[in-house]
Amino acid sequence: MKILIVGGNGAIGKKVSAHLAQKHELVIAGRTSGDVQVEIADSGSIQTMFEKVGKVDAIVCIAGEAKWGTFESLTEEDYDVGLRSKLMGQVNLVRIGKDYLNENGSITLSTGILADHPVLLTASAAMVNGGIHSFVKAVSLELMGICRINVVSSGLVEDSVDRYAEFFPGHNPIAMPKVVNGYVKSILGHETGQIIRMYDNN
Repeated sequence: MKILIVGGNGAIGKKVSAHLAQKHELVIAGRTSGDVQVEIADSGSIQTMFEKVGKVDAIVCIAGEAKWGTFESLTEEDYDVGLRSKLMGQVNLVRIGKDYLNENGSITLSTGILADHPVLLTASAAMVNGGIHSFVKAVSLELMGICRINVVSSGLVEDSVDRYAEFFPGHNPIAMPKVVNGYVKSILGHETGQIIRMYDNN
């Protein structure tokens, strides 16, 4: 398979890419690194990326940002970051990317545990993650027969414990092989419209 991975050089992206590279042809996209550059907050940049890459069998997005901060401190511009990058960036990857998929292709988006279990400072990030979940469930109904689409939702991953543990008290770190398997399930499986949660839902 030819697989485009947006964010393939990030903390999770590197592990997913390393696993998939064993058997598949990868095209890594990133804001400043990779085989091709893309700014997912800019639909024109997404279009240019696909014109360079051409047809693929699977599109994977492990990218997108959202502002963290107290509800009192978050401005409209702060919310805009998550809406334009992580939410609409991924929506536009689907909107534009579906036309560059080979037959029986798939799209995999990424969110996180905040959609189900928000913590302090995540009013914006949790909202964006929840929006993506609803989008995937809804758009999968219209993409039936065109392509599959799922979203992988990870918890606090082992590789990010040192950076984020203080924000997630009591959360069990998720082993990276488990997270990778979530992406493998979406890419190589047969389900569509699924939120593949890689954490205990409690």
